[in-house]
Amino acid sequence: MLDGCAPWPEELARDYVRTGCWEARSLASLLEERSRESPHRACLSDRGGELSYREVNRLAERVALELSACGLQARDIVLLQLPNVREFVVVFFALQKIGVIPVMCLPAHRHSELTYFARLTGATAHFFAPGFRDFDFLAMAREVQAGAPTLKLLVATGHGRESGVRYLAPLMEQRPAEADREALAAGDVADPFDVAFLLLSGGTTGVPKLIPRTHADYLYNARTCARVLGWSRDTVFMAALPAAHNFALGAPGIIATMIVGGRVALSASTDADEVFGVIERHRVTVLPATPALIIALLNSPRRDKYDLTSLRQICVGGQRMLPELFDRVRAAFPSAIPIHAFGMAEGLTNLTRPDDPLEVQRETQGRPVSPSDEFRIVDEDGADVPVGAVGELIARGPYTIRGYYRAEQHNRLAFTTDGFFRTGDLVRMHPSGNLVVDGRMKDMINRGGEKISAEEIENLILSHDRVQMVAVVAMPDPVMGERSCAFVVPREGATLTLSQLNEFLMTKRIAKFKLPERLELVGAFPVTAMGKVSKKALREQIAATLRMENGG
Repeated sequence: MLDGCAPWPEELARDYVRTGCWEARSLASLLEERSRESPHRACLSDRGGELSYREVNRLAERVALELSACGLQARDIVLLQLPNVREFVVVFFALQKIGVIPVMCLPAHRHSELTYFARLTGATAHFFAPGFRDFDFLAMAREVQAGAPTLKLLVATGHGRESGVRYLAPLMEQRPAEADREALAAGDVADPFDVAFLLLSGGTTGVPKLIPRTHADYLYNARTCARVLGWSRDTVFMAALPAAHNFALGAPGIIATMIVGGRVALSASTDADEVFGVIERHRVTVLPATPALIIALLNSPRRDKYDLTSLRQICVGGQRMLPELFDRVRAAFPSAIPIHAFGMAEGLTNLTRPDDPLEVQRETQGRPVSPSDEFRIVDEDGADVPVGAVGELIARGPYTIRGYYRAEQHNRLAFTTDGFFRTGDLVRMHPSGNLVVDGRMKDMINRGGEKISAEEIENLILSHDRVQMVAVVAMPDPVMGERSCAFVVPREGATLTLSQLNEFLMTKRIAKFKLPERLELVGAFPVTAMGKVSKKALREQIAATLRMENGG
């Protein structure tokens, strides 16, 4: 196991192999198998056209060989920050072919997060799209490189002549010698039971924690998702949510689609017309979405102008889909079954089943996809709560991690002594055996599926010279589910506006989705009996204010 990662106990690992949960195959071997078995079958579609499994594998081979020539070696760690374009899939598998471990960064991440990831991991390369969404990623990559001495290689999409940068288009155009291809195929350097990539946590205590996922555990996770959803070679999965997210990558996602030999349709935008156009053009059968995206699609006045009848499943995750939204989805997309996807990048995946009774589909957030998943619902003392009572969900199993990367102190809090992951989600057991999510214990704001650490933003705001105290809390929002509100006690004689605060925060080079969307200046904070700031009272206060403003 990669240094800094917690392995599964040996006895459990042997059991997972014996029962068939874990197989001795790598992510690279998945693509190679599909390339051999179905070479001409469509694998990937985007604005550039369609690629077969053989074509994707050949492109990944070319890039893998060139990256090896650039000095990347097995067990190197790199930053992978690409949008939903074909290069994402090609580079991901190219890295798997040479045993290089990507940190699955998001296009929304900026200097602060990327520098932290690079320094923590000793990352040796950064992959990015130079001008995606009118942002200069190249300039940012150079700044990150200046602050992270191990970051030697910058790799950008497209063509270019910038010094110190390798461009992917020429790499993908290279035609390696047959002997080189055969040597690459014969030299699968990845240990199936070692780390394949590092996902990002929601980041409840500052910047996101890194989540080590192995080849064996992730392939099993994706395989079980595909099985319970009844996916087949006819599945056309649309990736409009960031492909680096666990939800879009494999639970369920791109990897699950490739396991069944289906096709992935990529969209680099979540604009309603773009999403509808991709669905119509590529006859998409499965659409993963957050509630915020679904609401945007439902509210689009142009929805009826597209043929969306190919849709068979709409998987909604990132936050809870309320029953009212479930009903709207069914009415708007009668050919598709709404599926609740409640899971986490750390592992446990819960899905409603297509054949669940309608009431169970509507009212619950699903159940674990694997019979080997273990979970408990416990009270503050770690004791199991009665059936139907609310408690914290804790879980362990063949694809739930045993610890974050290089986070020994945090792991002692996040995991029980017997290896259960403390999810921080408050749930109860439905009579059907499915789970119902009632909230979260973690001090985290869930903005349309993007998790914002209140602590991280509070620490940055406290460095403003006009701020004496700050508390960042979630406020309810009909579209995003939650948005962030900053309650600030200003220094004596000082004042502050939301625009001034956010201009200051942008100098800290954080992702824009983390910016507070409302500022409340107060003279003091409500406190608990223990003298702590009562965020519960602040959440209730802002919710009441919003109701009053909206005439409720």
